[in-house]
Amino acid sequence: MPIDEITAAAAGTWTLGDRTVRRMGFGSMRITANPDRERAIALLRRAVELGVNHLDTAAFYVSPGGTLRVGTGPARYATELIRAALAPYPEDLVIATKVGFGYDPVDGFTEAFTPAQLRAQVEENLRRLGRDQLDVVNLRLGRGPGAVPLAERFGALAELRDAGLIRHLGLSNVRPEQLDEVAGIAPVVCVQNNYGVDAYREQDAFVRTCGERGVAYVPFFALAGTSREAGATAAPGAAVEAVARDHGVTPSQVRLAWTLHQGPHVLAIPGTSDPAHLEENIAAASLDLTPEDLTRLG
Repeated sequence: MPIDEITAAAAGTWTLGDRTVRRMGFGSMRITANPDRERAIALLRRAVELGVNHLDTAAFYVSPGGTLRVGTGPARYATELIRAALAPYPEDLVIATKVGFGYDPVDGFTEAFTPAQLRAQVEENLRRLGRDQLDVVNLRLGRGPGAVPLAERFGALAELRDAGLIRHLGLSNVRPEQLDEVAGIAPVVCVQNNYGVDAYREQDAFVRTCGERGVAYVPFFALAGTSREAGATAAPGAAVEAVARDHGVTPSQVRLAWTLHQGPHVLAIPGTSDPAHLEENIAAASLDLTPEDLTRLG
């Protein structure tokens, strides 16, 4: 596919509350691993040039020493890179961020539970992004029940929404019953969970439920699958490879196209620090899988 035909607009759009986003977006976690700050900034600008208007980030997307963990060297925050690259922001750009986890140069990554901790993380996102209001804030949950009930934590964010610091709310790393638990507190515009063509397919029903309720479903690690932070290191699988050969594309493009084919409410947020991979990922917005392809992949 020629470069000038690569556009995120080919994936169509979805509405997060009152903000319209293209379904092919960009996840910013991996840009922090790039030791070249200017290259990371150029990549973010290139994503927007290619039509991306939905960025996923978090204040805890930080890479000291080039790795997503505590280490040596200066910390590189994804939120600050986004601000350096794109502020003053395009009017149609929607930045979705997360709270619930935090990063401290001494203590490393910590989980936030109390209303005060969550407010501090919202304020950190506002400060690092240079915004007066956050477009979307997802409450990222841990694996356990948490020290503070979910309803109390989500309620604290709902209060910040009422105060004008947040425009819309979402949930990340959640189960269906947890979506029900907060339903009466404030509208949920999106759910972010680990999901892909060959990972966590037990969530297929939850994906459909979100669509029925008008809630966007935003898979993270759609390319990495169960490899998660390690990236797309696992073998792509025979079915993915076969479909890729048939279309003359890469297995990663098939994974992203499959993600977008799961429903008009499903958004893709692939991340990369490589300009060539960025264009490859966005090109997947134009890949039309056949019913036979989907049957093989499913």
